[in-house]
Amino acid sequence: MNAVQIAEQVVSRSDSEELDQLNRNYIRSVQESDVAWFDRNLAADFVCCRPDGAFLNREQFLNFTARPVAFSNLVAQEVMIRVMGDFALIHARTTYTFADGKTGSSRYTDAWARREGRWLAVCAHITPVQ
Repeated sequence: MNAVQIAEQVVSRSDSEELDQLNRNYIRSVQESDVAWFDRNLAADFVCCRPDGAFLNREQFLNFTARPVAFSNLVAQEVMIRVMGDFALIHARTTYTFADGKTGSSRYTDAWARREGRWLAVCAHITPVQ
């Protein structure tokens, strides 16, 4: 391995660790309706495709997130972080529990872009798992 490859590997590991922490906070913020966290970490052009197929722009997503969720115990599992320079994808599966005790699961892909030196979420796509 040459010096450039080693430097790229170190940067990639650092990016992966930062993105892992952002992903953990993303999930926590969904569970806690933490709109302030999303306001700081979503790009101006952020879009979300919800499990029902509806698209939400940034403002709509923030308004939606402000409402308490109808589930608890939201956990991200099987997290895969793929860093591609100043762009990254995070794929994972979530599990959660509804008030009636039933459980649910979904898969998501979040896209992140490094803009002006920091990672911002630019896209989220959520697919329910039956």
